[in-house]
Amino acid sequence: MKAGLKPGQTADLEITVDKNMIAGFNGQTVHELYSTSSLVHHLEWVARQTILPYLEEHEEGMGSHIDITHTMIAIPGMKIQLKALVTEVSAKNVVCRVEASHSQGQIAHGTITQAIIKKESLNEKINHMKQKEKTW
Repeated sequence: MKAGLKPGQTADLEITVDKNMIAGFNGQTVHELYSTSSLVHHLEWVARQTILPYLEEHEEGMGSHIDITHTMIAIPGMKIQLKALVTEVSAKNVVCRVEASHSQGQIAHGTITQAIIKKESLNEKINHMKQKEKTW
């Protein structure tokens, strides 16, 4: 990684809950609320923003551990503010404390760890898996 990433750095993102983010499985709506899977997706995306400026051309970051507590509902149309705070940085991992909130309070908090890996190594693993599975 490029020099400069350190604990205390932050990234922010704001989204508006829409119909594509509501809870559902296999095409069936469970309820008209911001789904936990969409929430985790957005929290991972804001955490990724902390590492993007520091990745070298030959590196990639990928989620390796997610621990999120979803504490409050959100309905379509609500604006969600997401924040990531870098808490740990090493040669192989970046850990962020993440949170999401809306006009009525915090809706989620937790941590996301991103592994920093070489693109070449990742591509080798992907190709090895494809050969073993023969699905591609």
